[in-house]
Amino acid sequence: MFPVRKAMAGLSNSLQLKHGLALWCPRSSPLTRPYPSSSIRFNGFHRNFVVASSSSFSNDNREFVIVGGGNAAGYAARTFVEHGMADGRLCIVSKEAYAPYERPALTKGYLFPLDKKPARLPGFHTCVGSGGERQTPEWYKEKGIEMIYEDPVTTINIEKQTLTTNSGKLLKYGSLIIATGCTASRFPEKIGGNLPGVHYIRDIADADSLISSLEKAKKVVVVGGGYIGMEVAAAAVGWKLDTTIIFPENHLLQRLFTPSLAQRYEELYKENGVKFLKVAAVKLGDGSTIEADTIIIGIGAKPAVSSFEMVGLNTTVGGIQVDGLFRTSIPGIFAVGDVAAFPLKMYDRMARVEHVDHARRSAQHCVKALLSAQTHTYDYLPYFYSRVFEYEGSPKKVWWQFFGDNAGETVEIGNFDPKIATFWIDSGKLKGVLLESGSAEEFKLLPELARSQPSIDKAKLQKASSVEEALEIAKASLLVGQKP
Repeated sequence: MFPVRKAMAGLSNSLQLKHGLALWCPRSSPLTRPYPSSSIRFNGFHRNFVVASSSSFSNDNREFVIVGGGNAAGYAARTFVEHGMADGRLCIVSKEAYAPYERPALTKGYLFPLDKKPARLPGFHTCVGSGGERQTPEWYKEKGIEMIYEDPVTTINIEKQTLTTNSGKLLKYGSLIIATGCTASRFPEKIGGNLPGVHYIRDIADADSLISSLEKAKKVVVVGGGYIGMEVAAAAVGWKLDTTIIFPENHLLQRLFTPSLAQRYEELYKENGVKFLKVAAVKLGDGSTIEADTIIIGIGAKPAVSSFEMVGLNTTVGGIQVDGLFRTSIPGIFAVGDVAAFPLKMYDRMARVEHVDHARRSAQHCVKALLSAQTHTYDYLPYFYSRVFEYEGSPKKVWWQFFGDNAGETVEIGNFDPKIATFWIDSGKLKGVLLESGSAEEFKLLPELARSQPSIDKAKLQKASSVEEALEIAKASLLVGQKP
């Protein structure tokens, strides 16, 4: 068992664990801050390499190659199929041993105990997350798509249009889509970041390793108060384990939640037995310890760009710089999903979004632009959600959705009875809205509100006696704005 020593010098945010593990918790950056749009010149696009190929791929030439086997790859593959351009033409190169799957399941249903009906493959292969067909390994074979598993790309030669994989395989591409996603931010090995019992979650192998630990664990420490930390802690409760969340910010999910909203969720977690230690808010030097036999690190992620830095990076938001059609500055090379730094059209700034919804939509938009005459710019509405405590026997299931921008002043309505809503208002306009435990009809209203950004009476909204009344006020503002 790891004793987590509560030892801090000033504001170092350092947690020391006996047996050599010292954890430094970096502060999270805000979710939505106005990054200025960069002035980037993109070369004109053209496909300058086309080969006649067959599903057997007897040579090294591939007309279309997707690097990365995550959500974006699965949805891109479906779009290639819909356009009749997959059979014998498309190759997906993945570092994983599995066909693309809906990655959010790994910190939700996949971590449930066996007696609470956990999610397992093939149940959550793409594209079931959006109501589409389940694309099993057999589906890719039937569609003539070549899948290269457990063999990540290590180098690219832009002039020769070739990729080299870890095994030494050489692939020549015509058009290339980079969909490598993100890697988990890790603690250095020299301070114990890779000790047995210390876990990160980005893929199925990570999740399986964590489950093996949870089966034997009694006390769990989760480092990080963001999406990963909150979802993993909720899953640990399902295992009836002593669970503590440690994080350096003032409150949970600081990039999105307001302090008062975060307090509501912290109270809910405490009701489920979860303890909190906010290490940045206090100075501790008493040498006390928190015992733990399983530690999960959830301190964020970074774009997986190491093999493709020469394609062109955005130094402000990170990731590979693309335009509104996901074209990089290199003709014939695209980037989608978490790894892409793209123009967020409605807010006039560059952004990089780590979310499954963007992974799906960006992949589809990119492939349609590549294969057809589509030229309209990607116009994404930021969307985030989380679902926790959804296992069998849970006294309260939690599901919130957020659309828009968390900019301006906030109005909070409701008290988890069961609903709660937060509205972000800037210069008299509704910019963003978060809703907990809404109905299907109420959730459907949120993106319409966030995209339309109607003028709204803040004072009237504050007087609403219920979430339902507040949403009706917002809806009425929307209708007023639509009048000729």
